[in-house]
Order: sequence, then structure tokens, then C-alpha cells
Amino acid sequence: MDLAFLGRVSTEDAQDPVSSRMWQLKRARDLVEPMGHRIVVEFFDIGQSRSLPWKRRPEAAMLLEEMKRPNRRFDGIVVGEPQRAFYGHQFAMTFPVLTHYGCALFVPEVGGQVDPDSDAHEMMMSLFGGMSKSERSRIQKRTQAAMRELAARTDRRLGGRPPFGYMLADAGPHPNPARAATGQRMHKLVPDPVTAPWVAKIYEWGAVGEGLRSIAQHLTDQGAPSPSAHDRERNKHRDPRGWSHATVRTILTNPTYTGFRHWAKQEKYEQLLDVEDVAAGNATRMRWRDQSDWIVPEQQTHEALVDLATWQAVAARYQATAREGTGTGAGRCMERRPKNAKRIYPLAGHVYCAHCDHRLAGAYRKPAAKDGNGRILYQCDFAKRYALPEEIKDGHPPVNLNQAIILPALDADLADLFSDPRAVAAALLKDDGPSPEQRTLHDRRRRLQQEIDNLVGFIASGKASDAIATALATKEAELAATKERLAEIGKPRKRPDAEEVVAALNVIGGAVGALAHATDEERRDLYNALDLRIRYDATEKRAHYTVSPLLSTASRSDSRVRRGT
Repeated sequence: MDLAFLGRVSTEDAQDPVSSRMWQLKRARDLVEPMGHRIVVEFFDIGQSRSLPWKRRPEAAMLLEEMKRPNRRFDGIVVGEPQRAFYGHQFAMTFPVLTHYGCALFVPEVGGQVDPDSDAHEMMMSLFGGMSKSERSRIQKRTQAAMRELAARTDRRLGGRPPFGYMLADAGPHPNPARAATGQRMHKLVPDPVTAPWVAKIYEWGAVGEGLRSIAQHLTDQGAPSPSAHDRERNKHRDPRGWSHATVRTILTNPTYTGFRHWAKQEKYEQLLDVEDVAAGNATRMRWRDQSDWIVPEQQTHEALVDLATWQAVAARYQATAREGTGTGAGRCMERRPKNAKRIYPLAGHVYCAHCDHRLAGAYRKPAAKDGNGRILYQCDFAKRYALPEEIKDGHPPVNLNQAIILPALDADLADLFSDPRAVAAALLKDDGPSPEQRTLHDRRRRLQQEIDNLVGFIASGKASDAIATALATKEAELAATKERLAEIGKPRKRPDAEEVVAALNVIGGAVGALAHATDEERRDLYNALDLRIRYDATEKRAHYTVSPLLSTASRSDSRVRRGT
């Protein structure tokens, strides 16, 4: 009998995926090969929790899909360990499906094939599912208990990103001998010489009663690096220009700046993915815990940037504003409205403001009359969320792009564009300057060099410290990595065959031609495939767009075809 091997390893197991796969596969082979069976295909999920049902594990889901086909490659399934394959009641939900499609199941603990008519086999497999659930729960409780004790009674850094104003410094070898032997180190929070002075400034402004918008504007006007500008690697998704009002509030209410680490401010909980389908399993969510339940150590864990009295006075003011729902960031203390998952915005993520280059956000506007139709608008909320930099502070008009107006013009223009695949192919294969990644790397190189010069200036002025030396070494390493990446992507690459590009564009052209009858979901998928980017000028009421189809085929990832509509 030809069999499919099914295995799984998760991050919770703290195992090497390669070795885990090897021993599970060996167990499976030792079971079935003496019976004359052979394993012809393997499905192995990495980083997937055992609590996920098979349909939500990528490899297991692929196995289930192939099992339904008449020309499938296997007649049965073999697992290396039942606790890794089944969790809780998953066996009772999955095995009847296998039986329906005539797919056998082999388990080492059963000694061979599971008999669908055997009550003993069913009880045994259900027991393994219960053991798997119990094992996961036990690991979670042990880990949480250990972390709580470490958080309450030690000054060890327990992981996570350092808040703005701090940086990580070496604190010696890891206390676990096995981890120390592999080179792992402990870390501690130390003030960042570049950003720590700005945290003190923020609290000075907050202490005299300035509002969040006012403080954000002060920081932007004075050139203070925002968290997203200071560390682009961990904040790539945020706009580096200007300070967000919500960011200022987060800093003003963060107790870490008092020198005491606060742990367990949020907690994970599991919620049914679909209350009408329990077999779909749970989804892990995060929620804020009550402040009285936060774990605070008995002694100071790192250097304070703000004294406790100042923090309490400032934080109380902004926390009270949030509870009243009158300030930026009030949503944290309020129940969020459920999202309307049925509404799809086809142009979401593709439209940018020509004045500030901020991505427009989709919004639905209800009809004025009961028998009217609602509108979908794409709006620029940069000024609502951020303090405006000097270069765009003046002349930023309200931006409201009506989807019903732009879609017909866009679709007609795309159809015209892809009516000549050879012209599009020529434009895609044209070398037209540095790529977006190269421009980003050049900007990062200039910024890092400036920060290094600033740190060297600190040392030259007699303000040297271990923290400054560590920061200098870190920035120099980042600069070296940036230069190395620039050199790597600057190498010439093999250009694709023009005829292959034309053939692929013909297929895309067919999809574009059917846009007039497409659903919003189909439009969204096609716009994503085209890597559509629209730049909308609200003053001129004109949109310029670019498309980058065949990113994997074109010789340059920034090869674009540009048009206006």
C-alpha cells in the first residue's frame, strides 16, 4: 500500500524541525515497511500548533485536498506520533472523513492500521487526543508560572522590543547552561543616547499640560526621530515622517520609563473561530489586562528616564482622557466595534495621496436616503493621525476619492494598456534607475552614517559610556550590513525572455478585459497581482497609476508601466 506521511512540529516544542521530522518519519517507516507498505509522499507542518484542526494546518490541508481526488498518490496515512497529529476531539472529527474516502490510517501506538469498527481503537485514539491537549496545557501553565516568578523577583530582561528611549545592552551569559553554551546572552535595558533625551522632553511638555497633538507637533518641528524613523527595521509598516498622536500617548502612559519593568500587561485567550462550526477550532487573541493585575518587580530593574511622581501625574491625566473617550488613543479603553468582514475595498492599499504620499484608507458612507446607494471613499487621514512635517504642512487639501468614479476609468485604461502586450513587455524590461529597495538602502546608509557621526561626537566631547559604545558598535554593524546588501542587489541579473513575458501578459490581459463583470473580491486579487499603485492629486482631481505585473519574471522588481487617468 502506498502511504502519505503526516508530521508536525511547532515552536512550542522547542525542537529542531529537521531532526523532529527525521525521527517522526523513522517511527512511521519502522511501523509500515515490515508490513510491505511504503511511504511515497510526505506532508510536514512546521510552526503549527497542535490545537489547529487539520484544515488550518497548511500541509495537512493539502493532504486532505489530495485525498479527495480520484488520482491521489496514496491509499493511506501514517503518523509518527498520534499526539502531534490529533488534539482534543480532532480524531473524532477527522477519522470519519478518512473512512468515507477509503483512506487508511496507521498509528505506531495502535501497532498498525486503525480499525474504524473497533471501539478499543477509537477509545485509544481519543485518549491520545486528550493527552495531547493536557500536555499543551501543562506546558503553558509551567511557562507562565516561571515567567511570573522571574518578572516579580528578578531584574532580568524577559524579551520583547525595547521601548523608545531605551536600547538593549549585554548583561552576561544566559543563566541556563545549555543556552549559554550555544552563545546566548542575557540583556538589559539602558538609555539610548539618541532618543532618551526626547523622552524626557515629552514628559516635560506633558507635565505642563500640553495636548498630544501639540507635543507631536513640537517633536516633528524640532526634528526628533519618531520610533518608526529611528528603527525602520522593526517599524517598516509605519510612516517615518512626523509623530503620531497615539505614539505620544503611549510614551506618556508607559510605566517602563520609571525604571520598573511591568509584565503581563496583555494576555492571550482562545476564542471559537466559528461558533456554528466547533470543528474549525479556536483562534488565539490578545487583550489588555486590568492594571491591578500587571506584575511589577519588587526592585528597580533598569535606569529610569522619568521620576515616579512625574510619571504618575502625567500618566493619570492622559489615561483619564482616554477613559472619557475624548483624546487620541481612547480606543484602547473602549470596546471595539466588530469589523464588517463582508465589505471589500478593491483599491485598499493601492491608493496614495499625491500631497503627502500617505496611503489612503477606505471608508463606507451610508446613503442619505433609505432607497439610495452608499459610497466607498478613499481618504487621507495623515493629518488626523500625525503631526504634519514642514514640507507638507501647508496646502494639504481634503482627499476623498470616490470608488464609483475611478473604477470605470481605471478598468477602461487598463484594458487599453494590456491590448498591446509587446509594448508593456518593452516597458517592463526597460532599466529605469534604482529600485525602491536600493533607494531605501541609500537613505538608511545616510541616516546610519549621521547617527554614527553623532555618537562619535558624544565620545569626543567626553561623554563616553558603555551604552554609547554599544550603540556605536550596533550602528556600525547595521551600516556594514546595509552596504553589503547594496553591493549584492547592485549585481547584474539575468533578464527574462521577452516572448515569455509577452505570453504571460496575454493571460493577464484576458483577466483585465473581464473587469467590467468582476466582483470586488476578483478586482482586489487582480489589482494585487498587478501590483497597482495609484497616486491621487485631490487638487487637480487626477490619478496617476503604475502597474508592475510579473514581478518574478521581470528583470527588475521596480519595472513599472505608468499612466494617468
